[in-house]
Parts: sequence; structure tokens; C-alpha cells
Amino acid sequence: MNAVRMLLRGVTRFNDWLGRAVLAYLVLAMFALLFLEVIMRYGVGAPTVWTAELTQMLFGAYAMLAGAYIMAHNAHANVDIFYARFPRRVQAAVDVFTSFLFFAFILVLLTEGYTIAADSVSRLETSHSAWNAPVWPVKLTIPIGAGLLFLEGVVKLIHDILVLFDLEGSEPLFPEDHEEKEQL
Repeated sequence: MNAVRMLLRGVTRFNDWLGRAVLAYLVLAMFALLFLEVIMRYGVGAPTVWTAELTQMLFGAYAMLAGAYIMAHNAHANVDIFYARFPRRVQAAVDVFTSFLFFAFILVLLTEGYTIAADSVSRLETSHSAWNAPVWPVKLTIPIGAGLLFLEGVVKLIHDILVLFDLEGSEPLFPEDHEEKEQL
């Protein structure tokens, strides 16, 4: 069981690292590119042809890769008028029951995303704009992001099953979660 716990923690820690180390810098890069475009367009009078397109590509990659980080921090938007008032074990039961919807969506995203990405990579697809940037790296983030989200979904499902059947034992799956809740 310790090996499983280590694997589950590893998945979540990787998604946390990806969100903090990589995605945070993508936001800064997008900000810098848009700032550069404003300076070039209005300050110098020479707009660029590539900054808006590159920003859109970075945002696409950001959106695809951020899902697992958001799930690891339980930050996805949800309507929880009743759910938030349920005890933790009832919440876990609801999450386990509805997880088939999540996995159905993710499996479609993963398979279709793989098809789109494989086709794009095989053709070394470009944007066909004035800049003609390669778009295959961005399309490659679709199955990668879906795969990471799938793994984080498995972690959440296992965690919910442990909570539902009170199998967490004396050592919680994610000790830092319990520390944060105790501080609140």
C-alpha cells in the first residue's frame, strides 16, 4: 500500500510542480508578449505579426496543461449548493458515483486529442498565417494534458474510495491536505 500511496502522491506532486513551475511562467510569457505588442503598436507604430498568434498558442497549451493542476488543488468550478454541506464521506460517495462522467469525457478527449495531435505532428502542421508558426507542439499538449488529468482523476477516485470506506487509516493519502484543513 505504501508503494501505491507514493505513486499517487507522485502524480499529484508532478501536477503541482507543472502548475507552479511551468504554467506560472506561461502566464508571465503571455503577459510579456501582449505588453510588447502594445508597445510596438502604439509606442513605436510598428505592430508585430507574431505576438498575438504566439500568445494564443501559449494560452491553448496553458489551458490544456492546467486541468490536472487545478484538479490536484480541487479548484475546478462546480455548483455545490448542497454538496458543500454534505459530510466528507457523502461527498466522496457522490464523487465516486459521478466519476464515470469524468472518465468518459477524459477518455474521449484523450483518444480524439491523440488523433488530432498525431495527425498534426505527422504533417508538422503550421498555422498558415503570415508568420506560419508551427502548431503541432500546441496540439501535442491536448493528449498530454488529458493524460495528466486522467491520472489525477484516478488519484482523486482512489482517494474518494478510501474516504468512502474509511480506509485512509492513520496516515492520510495527502497529509498536507489535513494540515491545511486543521489550520482553517
